Amino acid sequence: MARSKSQNGRLEEALATLLQNQALFVTQMVDINHRIDERFARIDERFAPIEAILLQHSQILNEHTRILQALPEAVREKIGFKTLQQ
Repeated sequence: MARSKSQNGRLEEALATLLQNQALFVTQMVDINHRIDERFARIDERFAPIEAILLQHSQILNEHTRILQALPEAVREKIGFKTLQQ
């Protein structure tokens, strides 16, 4: 079954349109990926100081926990309470 010239022309036109749309799609995807990369870079910049603050707060909380755990014994020693030692 041979195709007529008009069918081949429409097929070539459809293929050309498809290729144009594909090129446009790829261009748009590159632009979107670039914008996403920029946005993630800004997010990383904003979160870096927050993570540093959280790390510092964790260290402070650990130190306070250590101090509070030692507090009862420090109070006993301060008031002169002696524990029985075995």
